[in-house]
Order: sequence, then structure tokens, then C-alpha cells
Amino acid sequence: MDPLDRIDELIELVQDARSVPMSRTNFMFDRGEMIERLEELRAELPSELRKAAAVLDERDRIVDAGRREADRIVSEGESEHARLVSVNEITVSAEHEGARIIAEARTEAQRLREEVDDYVDTALANFEQFLTRALASIERGRDKMHALREIGTFQGEDAERPLPF
Repeated sequence: MDPLDRIDELIELVQDARSVPMSRTNFMFDRGEMIERLEELRAELPSELRKAAAVLDERDRIVDAGRREADRIVSEGESEHARLVSVNEITVSAEHEGARIIAEARTEAQRLREEVDDYVDTALANFEQFLTRALASIERGRDKMHALREIGTFQGEDAERPLPF
């Protein structure tokens, strides 16, 4: 029988025992029966205590193994953390360098855009001047033609003469 069951049995015997007359806390119990039961309990206890000690030893070994494993995991975690920090520093450095290169490229692109805009504006202004002179020449030619028509130089007799312009 399990020692705890024996103790529960003894408690039950004490609870069921007759009280001493005129007392609530004192009780009567057969001394021989009580001694016999306590001796049975003592006989069972050493083997149970040995089992409990073995369980405690096993627990200590498991706890020690768990601590060693935890220390190993922490060590690996610290190593991984250091590696990731190093990788992160490289990444941050690369991101800064990338941002610097992009900023330089944007500045250069803006400069080139402005240069191209200036060139195109100059070319268009030159073309505009050329077209303005051409339109003025065309307008003058038309005006001469209208003027000659009005004075009658375009009649049949003058057809053989070259045009004045």
C-alpha cells in the first residue's frame, strides 16, 4: 500500500475514534493497533524515500542538462545576434551609400535636364527667328504681288517680263 494511503487511513481512524468523555480534542484509540499501523508505515517509507531520492536525483540531472542546453542556446543566440548586428551594419552602410548614389544621380539628372532645356530653348528661339524672318519675307512678297496686281502690271503685255522681286 502507498504510504500516503496509509497516512490517509490513519487520519480516518483518528477522525472516527471515540472522544474522551468531557473533551473535544482528546480521543481514545487502541494503542496496539496504532503502533502496528505506524510500524507498517515506517517499513514502507524507506523504499518510498529511496524512490523519492532517485526521482530528485533524476530531476537534478534533467535540470542540469536543461541549464547546459539553455546556456548553449543563449551562447548561440548571442553569436547569431552579433552576426546579425554585423550584417545589419553592412546593410545600413549599403543603404546610406545607395541613398548617396541616388541623390548624386538625381542631381546630375536635374543638371542635364536643365542643360537640355537650355539647348532646346536656344534652338527653338533660333528657329523662331528664322521663321519670323521667313514669314516677314513671305508677307513682303505677297504685299508686292498685291501691289503689282493693283497697278496692273500683271496684264497680258507685261507677261513676258520677269517679275520684279
